[in-house]
Amino acid sequence: MKNIQVGILGYGMAGQVFHAPIINCITGMTIKSIRTKNPYWSSVAKERYPGVTIVAESNEIIDDPEIDLVIVVTPNEFHYPLAKEALLAGKNVVVDKPFTVTSTEALELIQLASERDLLLSVYQNRRFVADFRTVEKVIKSKRLGRLVEVTMNFDRFRNDFNGNWREDDVPGSGILYDLGSHLIDQSIYLFGLPEFITADLRNQRGGKANDYFDIRLDYPGLKVNVRSGMLVKIPGPVFKLNGTNGTFEKFGLDIQEGALTAGLTPNTQAHWGEEPPEQYGKLNILVNNEDFIETIKSEPGDYRLYYQNIYDALTHKNKLLVNPLDALNTIKIIEIALSSNEKKRTLPMTKD
Repeated sequence: MKNIQVGILGYGMAGQVFHAPIINCITGMTIKSIRTKNPYWSSVAKERYPGVTIVAESNEIIDDPEIDLVIVVTPNEFHYPLAKEALLAGKNVVVDKPFTVTSTEALELIQLASERDLLLSVYQNRRFVADFRTVEKVIKSKRLGRLVEVTMNFDRFRNDFNGNWREDDVPGSGILYDLGSHLIDQSIYLFGLPEFITADLRNQRGGKANDYFDIRLDYPGLKVNVRSGMLVKIPGPVFKLNGTNGTFEKFGLDIQEGALTAGLTPNTQAHWGEEPPEQYGKLNILVNNEDFIETIKSEPGDYRLYYQNIYDALTHKNKLLVNPLDALNTIKIIEIALSSNEKKRTLPMTKD
C-alpha cells in the first residue's frame, strides 16, 4: 500500500478539528509536517502527533520532496497564492472551503492542476454529514413527489465578536464565504446550477463583515432557499423539503464537529457520526389520500469519506467526490450573490 505523505499549511480551528484528526484516521496517509507559528498550537500539535515535524514557513512544506499532498487551511485570502505555489512545485493540493476569494483565481488553479496532471480538490466536508446524507436519501426515494421548495439553514447564536479574521474587513471574510460556501455547494450537488440568484446580505451585529444571508436560488419549478445568521437563539430546521406529496423536516446540526472539538476521533469513538434518535427527521406525506408520518433514521455522518476518496484518487485514480469545478461554481454564485445584494435585484447565473 502506497503511503501518502501530507503537509498541512495552517493549524487553527479548521486544521485542528476538521483536517488533521481525520487524515490521521486514513490508512495509507501520514501527516509529515504542520506549519504553524503559534507557540501554543505548536505544542498542541506535537502532543497530539508526536512524529510530526512542526515548521514555521509554508515553503518548508511546499519545497519538501517527500510531501505528496499539501492541505491549505489558512485564512481565505491566502488559499489562492499558497495553492498555486504548491501546484507549481508539483504537489497535489486540497484547499479548505471556500476554494478561493474570486472565480478567476479558482479557474486559474484548476487549469494549472490540469496542465500538470495534479490532484486538486476542495474540502466540502458538509457533503459527509448526517443531515445532508439523509436528505439525499429522502430525495432519491422520490417519496416527496416533485420537489417545489427546499430550505437549508445554518444558524448560530453569537451576539459578540471573537476577534477572528472571518469578522474583519479582509478578502473572503464574512458568513457568506464561511457558511454560504457549504450550503451553496450542497445545492449544486443536489440540483445543479440555478437559473437566477437573489441575495439579501446583512451585518446584523454591527461588525465589519456580513453575518447574515438569505439567498434564493431559482431552478425550473424549484426554489432553493439558503440562509444563515449569527443571531438565531432558537434554531429552526436545518433542512425543510416541500414536494407534491408532502414535507420532510430535519433539525439538529451534525455531531462530528462537537466530537472532534472534544478530542474524539473515528478511531477512538464507536458508532462514529451516528445521530441520537431525537435528531432524526420527520416525513409527512399523503399515501392513498391519508396522512402518513414516519421518522427517518439519520444516515451516519463521516468526514473520513472525503479523505479516503483523496487517497483512492491519488493511488488508484478514483473519481473525485468533490470536483474543483463544483467549487468554482460555488465561488461564482457567491460573487453573483454579492452583486445581487448590492444592486438589490435578481441576477442570472453565468454559465461560461
